[in-house]
Amino acid sequence: MLRSNVVAGQDVHERWGGVVPELASRAHQEAIVPVVDAALREAGVTPGDVDVVAFTQGPGLMGALLVGTCFARSFAQARAIPLVAVDHLEAHVLAHFIPDGSDRPVPRFPFLNLTVSGGHTLLIRVNGPLDMVVLGSTRDDAAGEAFDKGAKMLGLPYPGGPLIDELAEDGDPTAFELPRPRMPGLDMSFSGMKTSFQDLLRRLEREQAGTVSERRNDLAASLRSAIVEVLVERCREAAAEFPFQGLAISGGVSANRLLRRRIAQLGKEIGLPVLVPPLAYCTDNAAMVATAGAFLHAAGRHATLDSVPIPRHH
Repeated sequence: MLRSNVVAGQDVHERWGGVVPELASRAHQEAIVPVVDAALREAGVTPGDVDVVAFTQGPGLMGALLVGTCFARSFAQARAIPLVAVDHLEAHVLAHFIPDGSDRPVPRFPFLNLTVSGGHTLLIRVNGPLDMVVLGSTRDDAAGEAFDKGAKMLGLPYPGGPLIDELAEDGDPTAFELPRPRMPGLDMSFSGMKTSFQDLLRRLEREQAGTVSERRNDLAASLRSAIVEVLVERCREAAAEFPFQGLAISGGVSANRLLRRRIAQLGKEIGLPVLVPPLAYCTDNAAMVATAGAFLHAAGRHATLDSVPIPRHH
């Protein structure tokens, strides 16, 4: 049962308009002890009550991963308790199973999960908690990165994805046409869409200065519609190709309101239940890592004390 889920934000990146790896790792180093202390206090336990330690091994930024890995190894060694290495992307999928005491439904296996965040965009067939197969992924930029970069082009602060979503609610998604790149199979691409959006903004400003700021809502809505359409269509194609018991989304971009509406609509059209984690579990959080760790621990899949970060999937 979930006892606490403490998250430390990193406002340090806002002034730079994106994540700076060195600053991220420093912020991790400064926050990790206070965050663990706060989590233990909130849960009403002491370090001596902890019987397993789970940590994110990757993928992610090397410096930040190193901070978490070293802390987890030291904690496990000091307490002589098992250590569990968690895959960050699998943890996002398993956020659907966080045991928080609510009566929300959990997916039935096998289900299709769209994992979509600032760094990753994947279509995954989930056969079981520890049995996942990637069916498609982005060939270049992630959908979340396309949202954030598009927001930066519009002069919005980082992270801009949620702001695009907010502005788009009052905009016309058909105001501007953007490409929907088509990749082989179930793969995706967002780099060309991002470039086209930049070209569009430059053209509008050339034709009449101030147009971009005047039509920011329509531009945000057009970008959001294009990105979400690609994601939903790949889900539709995957569901037509493979048998599934459900359709689910996870990761930071699963908080996007249009994506939630379109996925719910797709579920009705193809007759599959749709599952989306609560907003608190969509972005990176400790509860999803702990849940993945619990499945690994139950299966006896423990890590060694010389475990190292794996920043990228091979």
